[in-house]
Amino acid sequence: MSRYIVGDIQGCATELKLLLQQVGFDPSFDQLWCVGDLVGRGPDSLACLQFLHDLGSSAKVVLGNHDLNLMAILAGVRAAHPSDKLDAIVALPQLEQQHWLAWLVQQPLMLTSNDGLVMSHAGIYPWWSLAEAQDYADETSSALQQAWQQQQLGEWLASMYGNEPNRWHPDLSGADRHRFIINALTRMRYCRVTPSYDYGELELTCKTAPQQQRHPSDLVPWYELTEVTDNCLVFGHWAALMGQTQRDDVIGLDTGCVWGNQLTLLRWPTGEIVSLPCQSDC
Repeated sequence: MSRYIVGDIQGCATELKLLLQQVGFDPSFDQLWCVGDLVGRGPDSLACLQFLHDLGSSAKVVLGNHDLNLMAILAGVRAAHPSDKLDAIVALPQLEQQHWLAWLVQQPLMLTSNDGLVMSHAGIYPWWSLAEAQDYADETSSALQQAWQQQQLGEWLASMYGNEPNRWHPDLSGADRHRFIINALTRMRYCRVTPSYDYGELELTCKTAPQQQRHPSDLVPWYELTEVTDNCLVFGHWAALMGQTQRDDVIGLDTGCVWGNQLTLLRWPTGEIVSLPCQSDC
């Protein structure tokens, strides 16, 4: 069996299928791990959902911010933006919309394998251990699924939005707690270290890549503060990085296919990288 991890697909179904064909992916034997943002801004988000759904247990997915955005749209608490190009999904009959919403609700926020592979969409908040991060991710996923079962999904998703609190504390509770966990796992790029506090701040507005040197001097890329001893952490979300973290144990896989760049696949555990240029007019 080969395990492949793919960066942010964002509706680029053609590139995903071509890339898997290029490496000879066989769902009978192989697994595809997706770092989140399956949908949004690309030409065919519905085809991406259908393809991954049809892979069944051969596909492992974590939720990204664009996937949560789609969930909020389907739950009726957020309006679809034209730039997200989700019209084909939004136009589906309600029963089919509920099918995709039910499938997305079941996807986790973080995955950890027994051979040292860790995956979340945006990364791991540096002041959490990997075990803590997995526990918090599972806690929030369980709350999301419970809201679905209790027909309170719209209300739960509506409370997810906002940038506060921006600092973790174990005593956080309710919507504040889940909002921070989701922001850390699906939206984080930079953190601010403040020596007078035990935990650093999330800074959720700056998107420029560190190498561009246009971010405020007191901000640090989250991965420069994170330790993943004896593990390898893969993430997406930050297209401006083009995968560059200068670390072998923290690997960015969002290489901006939806922005006309490329879709990237990593073979685990060999570390082989395979990329395919964007084929679509995004």
